[in-house]
Amino acid sequence: MTQKSELFQIAKVFFKLGCIAFGGPAAHIAMMEDEVVTKRKWMTQEHFLDLMGATNLIPGPNSTEMTMHCGYERGGWRGLFLAGFFFIFPAVVITSVFAWLYQQYGQLPKVEPFIYGIKPAVISIILFAAYRLGKKAVKNAELAVLGVLTLAACLYGINEIAALFGCGFLGFFLYLIKRNRKNTHVLVPFFLVQSGISLPMGTLKIFMTFLKVGAILYGSGYVLFAFLDSELVSQGWLTREALIDAVAVGQITPGPVLSTATFIGWQMNGITGALAATIGIFLPSFIFVLLLNPLIPKMRKSKVMRAILDAVNVAAVALIIAVCIQMGKDTLTDWRTMVIAVIGLGVVFIFKKANSAFIVLGGAIVGYLLTLV
Repeated sequence: MTQKSELFQIAKVFFKLGCIAFGGPAAHIAMMEDEVVTKRKWMTQEHFLDLMGATNLIPGPNSTEMTMHCGYERGGWRGLFLAGFFFIFPAVVITSVFAWLYQQYGQLPKVEPFIYGIKPAVISIILFAAYRLGKKAVKNAELAVLGVLTLAACLYGINEIAALFGCGFLGFFLYLIKRNRKNTHVLVPFFLVQSGISLPMGTLKIFMTFLKVGAILYGSGYVLFAFLDSELVSQGWLTREALIDAVAVGQITPGPVLSTATFIGWQMNGITGALAATIGIFLPSFIFVLLLNPLIPKMRKSKVMRAILDAVNVAAVALIIAVCIQMGKDTLTDWRTMVIAVIGLGVVFIFKKANSAFIVLGGAIVGYLLTLV
């Protein structure tokens, strides 16, 4: 296969994922694993896990950064930028349409009946991916215990990033016990630097605000809204009602939830504000992945880093399961959603090569029909 055809395949795969990836980062990664590991064999599940673990250790939207890692593995730096761009692009376009409608009419269109069945179907996709990845991640009893502890910590309410880093530290500690070493390594924390931005919010200031958020944002994209409440609402640059509506847009559009930056930027300064916010929020991820990806094989060769990475990989799978459990509690609220989830589970576990797009589409259709009952 020529480089041009490989790059076309990368663009095609991640554009497709950008159009159908509902349900948040855990769902996105589940669909990604199905596309690039199970169907296309672009990499092993072990390497996919390493990429997932490393992604959790750096700031930025996890699922978007995973697309960039996968693109880099297949097509170098060109593949990285193509994968990231085409995964983000559909969400940005759809969000821009919502932003324009909201600006014109002051409300969002009613689309709930069409997305009613998507989340229950997505839960089945996430569970199946967690099952496949878990089989590879849990290599011994110690890692199994670390995974269970991380899952319990997340369900108890401990911050997911604290649980992830805690699991990595425990993996490092177990390695020291096994090797009877006393040396430790220091993790350098990120310091959040507040910038003095004053009214009015111009395009450059919008870009710098979202660039800062993109550079320090840890965990899932939903943490974004806490940052923006502090950065924009408390400063009087955005109403809390508009921020809540931005959250709604993130829920009803496919692709990365950070595309709601497009919606917010549009409300602040029209189309130029939307472009500035979008570029600002995603630019750090491209840079972080470009710098990190070549280091991952070296990390795996180091015994110390291998122990930490194995623990973080198990923790990442535990986080996916925790998200799925929470998503189930929020989503499976009546017999209709339960029926859709059970059908979805049956499809993914019986027809293991079933396309995620058809499962999402099927969930949407069944959900819409059941709302008529």
